[in-house]
Amino acid sequence: MNYQECRAYIDDSAKYGSVLGLDNMREMLARLGNPQDALPYVHVAGTNGKGSVIAYLYTTLTRAGYKVGRYISPTLYSYRERLEIAGEKISREKFARHVTTISQAIARMTEAGLNHPTPFEIETAAAFLYFKEENCDLVLLETGMGGNLDATNIVKTTKLAVLVSISMDHMSFLGNTLGEIAEKKAGIIKPGCHVVTTKQKAEAAQVIRDTCSQLEVPCVVSNPDEAVLEAESVFGQRFSYKGEEFEISLAGVYQKENAVLALNALEELDGLGWHTTMEQRKDGLLHTSWQGRFTVICKEPLFIVDGAHNAGAADKMAESIQHYFKGKKLIYIMGVFADKEYNIVLEKTAHFAEKIYTIETPDNPRALPAEELAKAAQVYNSSAESTKSIKDAVEKAFAYAKDDGNSVILAFGSLSFIGELTSAVEKIQETERK
Repeated sequence: MNYQECRAYIDDSAKYGSVLGLDNMREMLARLGNPQDALPYVHVAGTNGKGSVIAYLYTTLTRAGYKVGRYISPTLYSYRERLEIAGEKISREKFARHVTTISQAIARMTEAGLNHPTPFEIETAAAFLYFKEENCDLVLLETGMGGNLDATNIVKTTKLAVLVSISMDHMSFLGNTLGEIAEKKAGIIKPGCHVVTTKQKAEAAQVIRDTCSQLEVPCVVSNPDEAVLEAESVFGQRFSYKGEEFEISLAGVYQKENAVLALNALEELDGLGWHTTMEQRKDGLLHTSWQGRFTVICKEPLFIVDGAHNAGAADKMAESIQHYFKGKKLIYIMGVFADKEYNIVLEKTAHFAEKIYTIETPDNPRALPAEELAKAAQVYNSSAESTKSIKDAVEKAFAYAKDDGNSVILAFGSLSFIGELTSAVEKIQETERK
């Protein structure tokens, strides 16, 4: 199969549904020679901040000279960003070759009466094949939804498990209490690995402590309160931590927490054999970029995109709004998946906006129609209205801003629409420059 045929094959695999557990993943990988067992991992789970923490680690370790693989989802601008090594996404040819190999193993599985793997399971298997073939020094692995039963949790050679902030999300799959959800997330902790967690809410923290105690693994708790903010803007921030000064190019009040967690993870990795100097850590944090997380994509008017789509992320976005934009005219563009807690997100954020435009996230069966989202938003803000497309929403938001110097456009929700939205903003800017 060529690249496009492989993409279609993966998309088509969704029709077979999914089976809870790791048996399917275990069977498929066994038929592929268990490539995952040849690699060392930093496995990252939690609710909000996984991508940012991985971005800090990836940039720092890569710039320090290590050949680091990164597996993440979702991605914003290119599907192949899911699988990267040293800043380069997988080539179409290599992706097609690995997925073709996987499809042959799956064909033998289905002939034997076994279940067909899911798209995420196939993508994860492709990542293992790719990173093994390229002989990576270390792989940064992001969980998909949970932890213990996530397809990525098939790995046995985790060197460091990192737990970012845990909050209520995916309750229909993970549980209805913070403790239940934390138990699933803590499932990535393996005997013999080290653990670094950010400072968690009490219920989640207890679960993590108990898990580490049962498995007799060391656990470091990263405390963002120990970092002192020195300077900040929507274009970045500077803070001091343990006698050193660090600068990051990412905005959002929560990024200090993510950066401090990454620094603690780098300290643990140093003791495990992946050495970095303090200067390399400072350099890595400074040069880390992570698009779609309170990211400025236009300065006039100020236009920010953020992936807030659950209760925890909405709390942090609301905190950032109050922190950066008091007295500003806020205009929202919002699109979400139907299975997300969009009513809670709206309750926490809608009242800040002067105008809300809703969109339907494109090409996804989970997308909530723009009209339904607008109706839900009107409960909290009567200005909400649906738009017929992302382009339409961007044009209306720019027109509403009217270059008055006091407007801020904030696009947020499920990250799947950010790439198309960014393109629409760039086209408007090009037109205005002509």
